[in-house]
Amino acid sequence: MKKIARLMAAALAAALLLSTAGCGSADGKTHLTFQIWDVFQRDGMQAVCDAYTAQHPDVVIEVQVTSWNEYWTKLEAAGESNTMPDIFWMHTDQILYYADFGILADLTDVYDEVDPDFFTKHYSDISIGNASGTDGRIYGIPKDKDNVVLVYNKEMFDAAGVAYPDETWTWDDLTDASAKVYAATGKYGYMAYNDEQLGYWNFVYQKGGYILDPETNIHAGYTQPATMEAIKYYVDLQKNDWCPNQAYFAETSPGTAFLAGQGSMYFEGSWNLLPNMLNYPDMVGKWDIAPLPACPDPDSGDGRATISNGLCYATAARGKNLEIVKDVLRFFGSEEGQRIQGESGAAIPAYLGLEDSWTTQFQKLDYLLDVQVCYDQFDHVVQYINNASRRKWKPTVADEMVRVYNGSNIEESLARMQAIADSYVTTD
Repeated sequence: MKKIARLMAAALAAALLLSTAGCGSADGKTHLTFQIWDVFQRDGMQAVCDAYTAQHPDVVIEVQVTSWNEYWTKLEAAGESNTMPDIFWMHTDQILYYADFGILADLTDVYDEVDPDFFTKHYSDISIGNASGTDGRIYGIPKDKDNVVLVYNKEMFDAAGVAYPDETWTWDDLTDASAKVYAATGKYGYMAYNDEQLGYWNFVYQKGGYILDPETNIHAGYTQPATMEAIKYYVDLQKNDWCPNQAYFAETSPGTAFLAGQGSMYFEGSWNLLPNMLNYPDMVGKWDIAPLPACPDPDSGDGRATISNGLCYATAARGKNLEIVKDVLRFFGSEEGQRIQGESGAAIPAYLGLEDSWTTQFQKLDYLLDVQVCYDQFDHVVQYINNASRRKWKPTVADEMVRVYNGSNIEESLARMQAIADSYVTTD
């Protein structure tokens, strides 16, 4: 990213965004590249591409998959060498940086000939927000959406004589069940590890606090009373015998521990539910999902919240085949394209009204996970937290959170986190 930033002043406007990745070939067809980072979604993305190319046989789309870390390294290198993929996924953590530097094509008007209100009619404010730059323009076609659920082991609950989690659960039920399962089985209860979307962010918003001020999305809220109380509550969970500490999670993620039968509960993203069902067939039927437990005494609101994120499809601002790519993206964001993605099991479609198409692949399994929980929780979602300066202070704040988990004074650490975030507000 630093290399891209250095190039901006001198060369970006003239050359950075020129893509040579997609070009014609000896067969007379337009060959496009489509880069993603999740091998599990390859087939779903290929299915969407195949549906488009069946209608446009003069176009060929190659889906390329890399690991998460390699993906961003490659994308940076492609920007420097003017070889951006024709189509690529864009994540909320990165879109503001790429969009604000002019790297991404402005897609705000891509559906104008179809319906000028297409985005607002078919996508939620959160999905549109996840695909927008700081200028309010749309730089991606919303692809999917997600939220966070409580995953629990039914066999361990049965052994402890504890009723399964449901929509009535609060934090008190979470800790009570954790203690009882641990006492009865020797297995961990809720596994609280140092994570944002899959961890403490949810507790903060359930309590009525915030990471970024929801009114301005500029100022951090680490020293807000509700935020401080929620983070302290979450961090202190690891003081219980039934919760592993962060040294444990450095070796074993909560998901890995859960699927290995070492723990009874953890928070998981909807995007990982189907892969876990398919990759661990021996566990099918032994676990299910429930809504996130609510805060029993919120400072504001009803105590319910789950962080929701979503990817989008993007392209370079001056790609060689920009008009063709825009047509592909129009299809990707259409009802047909979104339905194909949902029915493939890749992810919950961002397109409003098509959420339950994602159930299709679950119905093919011996045990139907209660995925309705995911759909119902969209009534309580909080948009994934991000703004233009967060990428600058995120690593330092994350380091400070590690110190909190390791026993530093939480009030002092949160004050430092607040100061770190605030310092970028005054210099931007």
